[in-house]
Amino acid sequence: MQRSRLLGGAVAAVEELGWTNVTVASIASRARVSRKTFYDLFDDREDCLLEVCEDTLERVLAELRAAKVGELPWSERVRAGLWVILGFFDREPELARMCVVESAHGGPGARAWRSDVLERLIVVVDEGRLRGGGAVEVPGLMAEGVVGAVLSILSRLLMVGEGGGVVGALDELASLVVLPYVGAKGARAMRKRPLPQTPPPSSLQSRIYHAGEDPLADIPMRLTYRTARVLEAAAQHPGASNRQIGELAGIPDQGQVSKLLARLQNLGLLTNTAGRDAHTKGTPNAWRLTSLGERVTEQLHLDTDLHKDST
Repeated sequence: MQRSRLLGGAVAAVEELGWTNVTVASIASRARVSRKTFYDLFDDREDCLLEVCEDTLERVLAELRAAKVGELPWSERVRAGLWVILGFFDREPELARMCVVESAHGGPGARAWRSDVLERLIVVVDEGRLRGGGAVEVPGLMAEGVVGAVLSILSRLLMVGEGGGVVGALDELASLVVLPYVGAKGARAMRKRPLPQTPPPSSLQSRIYHAGEDPLADIPMRLTYRTARVLEAAAQHPGASNRQIGELAGIPDQGQVSKLLARLQNLGLLTNTAGRDAHTKGTPNAWRLTSLGERVTEQLHLDTDLHKDST
C-alpha cells in the first residue's frame, strides 16, 4: 500500500523540484513513508520516477484501446489518437509534465523509456508514407521530424499552461502530422470527420497520482496485503462466493475469509448481492465492489511476488 503513496510523493516532488533535483528523501517525506520502506520497494529514485511514467503510459494506451482508435483509417487515427492523449494530459497535467517534459532530464533509464515511446510514435506516423501514392516520395526521416516537432510544441504548451488546455491545439497538431503525407486538402478533410466516442475516464481502471495527494488517505481502515488481495479478487470476479474469494486471494481458512468479507462490507467496500436469502443454507454469497471499493482497488498496485505478512 505504501507504493501508491510513494508514487504520489514522486509526482509531487517532480512538480515542485524538477526531475534532476528530486531525491529519495524528497519523495519519502511527501509520501510520509520512511526511507527504509522506499528501498524495500524501489532500487533508487529513478526506479520510482520511471514507474510513474510507465504506469501513465499504460493508462494512455488503455484509453486509446477503449476509443478503438486502431480501427480508423490512418489520418483519422492520428487525429483521434492525439485527441485521446491530449484529453488525458488536460485531466492529468502533473503527470503530463513529468512524462513529457521532466523525463528528458532523467538518467539512462529515463532516456531509454523516452526513446522507446518516441520510436513507437514514429512508427505510427511513418505509416502515412507507406500508404502509397505520392506519400511514398516523402523522406523516411519525415516521421521523426514530425514527432519531434509535436513533442516540442506540447512541451511548451504544458509548461506555459495556456487557457483551454493542450486539447485546444488538436486540429493544428493533427494537421502538422498528416500534411506531408496527404496534402492540404486531405488534412482539411480529416478535420471534418467526427471524433470517436470514448468511455468516461472514471470507467477505465487505472491508478492516478495527483501531486501532493495521498491516494488512499481517506480509506476507513488500514489496508493489508491480504485485504488488497480480497478486493482485487472481487474486482476481477464480481459475484464470487466466500470460497472463491478465499481461493483467489490465497486464504485457505474460510473462517478468516468470512470475517474479512464481513468487515469490508461494514466499511462500505464490498456488498453482498446474493439477496435476502444469502444466508439460507446452501445459498452462496455473491460479493461485488461498491463505488468506494472500486476507487480503492484502482489505487492498489499489487505485485504477485510480494511476500508480506497478511495478518
